Amino acid sequence: MEASLGTVTVHSSVLATVARLTALATPGVARMRDERRLVVGRALSRPICGSGVGLSISDDTVTVDLYVVAEPETGLLRLGETLQGEVGRAIEGMIGMKVLAVNVHIQDVDFPLPADV
Repeated sequence: MEASLGTVTVHSSVLATVARLTALATPGVARMRDERRLVVGRALSRPICGSGVGLSISDDTVTVDLYVVAEPETGLLRLGETLQGEVGRAIEGMIGMKVLAVNVHIQDVDFPLPADV
């Protein structure tokens, strides 16, 4: 019988950081973008969870929402699928939590502005 050494607690901000850095390291992601949500019945908006990552944690599972801006010439469906796999593997591998879903929200494509604008 092994004696318990105590507990290990990982703060949700660590999960968000792992998801964000993994997403930013994925080819085709230009940057993360904070999603703003309209509060029902009001004209106020608020960030879900800064840095382009939203988390929902229930028991020992996590659902991740990524809000990304893609680079030009990137296949968006393929980018989304790649992000789902990479972020899921990173969280499960580094944190040890089961990932229920990785929802990818492509907010924009980072096309350069014409020089004369």
